[in-house]
Amino acid sequence: MERKDELVAYRMKRAKETYNEIHLHIDNKLYHTAGSRLYYSCYYAVSALLLLNGFSPKTHLGIRRLFGDNFIKAGIISKEIGKCFNELYNLRQTGDYDDLKEITKEMIEELYEPANQLIDEIEKIIKFEQ
Repeated sequence: MERKDELVAYRMKRAKETYNEIHLHIDNKLYHTAGSRLYYSCYYAVSALLLLNGFSPKTHLGIRRLFGDNFIKAGIISKEIGKCFNELYNLRQTGDYDDLKEITKEMIEELYEPANQLIDEIEKIIKFEQ
C-alpha cells in the first residue's frame, strides 16, 4: 500500500510541476510544446487517480476510457472537466502528429484554466480517498 501511495503522490507532483512549466512555453511561443505539456499535466493527475482506485491502464486510450467510465459517467467529476481532458488529448495529437496544423496561443489559453481545475479536483478526491 505504501508503494502505491508514493506513486500516486509522485504522479500528482509531476502533474503540478508540468502544469507550472507551461507558461515558459507560452512565453517563448512554443505552443505545440505547451499543448503537449498541458495534456501531460492532466494525464499525470488522471493516472494518479486511476492508480489509487486500482486501475493500471497501459495506453492513453485506456486512461481516457477508465477515467470516463469510472469518474465522469459516475458523476464524480463533472462532464466539463472530462471534456477538457479529451480536448487536451486531441490538442496533443494535433501538435504531435498532424502536419501543417498550428496550435495557437488562444487554443492553449482556452484550456489552461480548465486543466488546472481538473488537477485541483483530482487532488481533492485523492486527499479524500487516502
